[in-house]
Amino acid sequence: MATRNVVQVPQQNRDAAPAGMKQKNMAGEGKIRRALGDIGNLVTVRGVEGKPLPQVSRPITRSFCAQLLANAQAAAVAENNKKCKAVNVDGAADGGIIPKGARKPAQKKAATIKPKPEAVIEISSDSEQVKKEKKPSKKDAPTLTSTLTARSKAACGLSKKPKDQIIDIDAADADNELAVVEYVEDIYKFYKIAENESRVHNYMDSQPEINDKMRAILIDWLIEVHHKFELNPETLYLTINIVDRYLAVQTTLRKELQLVGMSAMLIASKYEEIWAPEVNDFVCISDRAYSHQQVLVMEKRILGGLEWNLTVPTPYVFLVRFIKASVPDSNMENMVYFFAELGMMNYSVAMMYCSSMIAASAVYAARCTFNKTPSWDDTLKLHTGFSEYQLIDCAKVLVNLHAMAADNKLKVIFRKYSSLERGSVALLPPAKSLLA
Repeated sequence: MATRNVVQVPQQNRDAAPAGMKQKNMAGEGKIRRALGDIGNLVTVRGVEGKPLPQVSRPITRSFCAQLLANAQAAAVAENNKKCKAVNVDGAADGGIIPKGARKPAQKKAATIKPKPEAVIEISSDSEQVKKEKKPSKKDAPTLTSTLTARSKAACGLSKKPKDQIIDIDAADADNELAVVEYVEDIYKFYKIAENESRVHNYMDSQPEINDKMRAILIDWLIEVHHKFELNPETLYLTINIVDRYLAVQTTLRKELQLVGMSAMLIASKYEEIWAPEVNDFVCISDRAYSHQQVLVMEKRILGGLEWNLTVPTPYVFLVRFIKASVPDSNMENMVYFFAELGMMNYSVAMMYCSSMIAASAVYAARCTFNKTPSWDDTLKLHTGFSEYQLIDCAKVLVNLHAMAADNKLKVIFRKYSSLERGSVALLPPAKSLLA
């Protein structure tokens, strides 16, 4: 290791005045001149190992002199470390002799320059918190629209509304073989496609002797007959479907309209019921307005006009599924059927809306009548395929029919659902939110 060289700075004679300076008689002025004489490049600094330091063009102050000396010592240490690296552990050099006075290293360790420790700056918790806090930018600042929207949602209670969960309505029927849980979704997808193929459109313009009021009277009478015979709900909806499909393809006289309804219910009963009513039962209930033979002839004529196609999705098949998705009680279920029968008796509703929409609107109107919250959830939207916005128009028509049912001349449906057996749902006030 190189020994530390001490810089010897020759001290000038402070008493001697610089050359070319005239002596002054005043003592104070002479001292000032001698002090000024020390300022300048009059100090010589010897380098390390006899090497002169580089010439500088700035005044040699004490701090600058120390800096030059430190740089020279660092260069000497670096050069000495290069020589030490060539020495092996046994003291033999790769290509020379160990310098005299060098110590044999005790361990196999390469000489390295120890890095200077980095300065550690301690940051207090207050300053750290301030550092984490970002200054709000213009992009992060809330706009007027977002602020007003948030306030509107908070006022309506939408901001605190929990996310709806979709309920598995078929979980309880997993072990029921008749529920066909594995195929039920595919079955209703097929119903959605098939209802458009068998849908009945406006046919009253092609009927010269009958109108929508006559049809309403016929449907009102068929609902009463269905109730007296205690038939299944499927039979009623299929009967109405057969009547509309036949009148859409065949011109019918006014005197034969009731006969069409009787024969249509006979066909639907044979299709749906286990013990279907006999022909004589329909002859008797019509007060013998038609004979036994006329009923059989009209039955054959209807089947020929429909090409024997009786398997069609009526509103009832959708009602069963949609009511199940609504998770109702008994009163809720009766209210849904009440709205559905009102819609089927009304000609404009039956022609304007498809079977699935009438069923979904009946469920929506019933939930609004009982003030269910929410009126329409994700489970119903998934299984019906309709949003709340799509059902509002049809639901409003059904609620208006409910409001006018008590004053209507055709009161069969109103009396049927005013009984205690049906929960007296027809007597409930109509939904104010949908009442126009």
